[in-house]
Amino acid sequence: MPPVNLTGADGVNLDSLTIGNALVDVLATVDEGFLIRENIVKGSMNLVDIVRSKHLHSLVNSRTEMSGGSTANTAYGLASLGGSAGFIGKISADRLGTTFARDLEVVGVKFFPGVTCTTQDTGRCLIVVTPDGHRTMNTFLGAASLLDAQDISREAVQSAAVVMLEGYLFDKDAAKEAFRVAAEYAHAAGRKVALTLSDSFCVDRHRADFLALVKNDIDILFSNEDELKALYEVDSINDALHMLRDNCEFAAVTRNEHGSVVIDGDEVVIIDAEPVESVVDATGAGDMYAAGFLYGFVRGKPIEQCGRIGSIVASEVITHMGPRPLVPLTTVVPASLR
Repeated sequence: MPPVNLTGADGVNLDSLTIGNALVDVLATVDEGFLIRENIVKGSMNLVDIVRSKHLHSLVNSRTEMSGGSTANTAYGLASLGGSAGFIGKISADRLGTTFARDLEVVGVKFFPGVTCTTQDTGRCLIVVTPDGHRTMNTFLGAASLLDAQDISREAVQSAAVVMLEGYLFDKDAAKEAFRVAAEYAHAAGRKVALTLSDSFCVDRHRADFLALVKNDIDILFSNEDELKALYEVDSINDALHMLRDNCEFAAVTRNEHGSVVIDGDEVVIIDAEPVESVVDATGAGDMYAAGFLYGFVRGKPIEQCGRIGSIVASEVITHMGPRPLVPLTTVVPASLR
């Protein structure tokens, strides 16, 4: 597979620009009873208001705070691999907004914050992790949910080889329009557009919009097995993959301990999961997989190598708490793959 063609593109300097929810993650370990007492579906992403958010925060003691958000994590991972990444998201002029911007700057991600929000606090997500490593998210979107087309910089979008969109943003019509504008800017400059489906519950809420986006605007789809089956309303992953191949040229579908499936046109490759001693926290695994995949993709690596890099990167983040790597990812990916 050749590198993404940037010939004659003035000012192109990013491997990928990601667009998504600018959130600060608060991670805490809980027992299974916490989910039962609070009537929370295990493994789900729940949108909550500020009152519910403060209530849940009050119930957890030991916790870790760091900037997050799905595609912001992907940008972070790509930069940690030695790639060049940018991020568009909306924050407020508050403490958490400062934390979010600082964490991206530390690793070298270029942040394009759009218009600063004055009506909502910076978004935050309480991620509770049960002893089996599964994470359940309780998200107050705040300022992040107000992203609109005015926040999308044409210059930033067209400076990137691949623009990646976050499915979680589809809960707001203004954000849907922002995605369409970003895709239009990208394709006008010959760039690739990627989408992560984010969550099967999110897919259920916006199936028609996602199907139209994948068919008409998306070149690369990132999904896990449950999300893809939800998208096409089928029970078999093989049926879902067959339908996906008619809609999207490139795709990477993660399957937890079963590894992943990567698609390049008619080529379908199964990638084994990287072995780990134990799964501590699955938060961010898909985000890091996408970072590794994109790192290889823009460099023209064979599709199998793109998936392998993604799998290696994901294996690092699931061995500890938090959605971002604790070591430079250049230290975990063999030089032969970079």
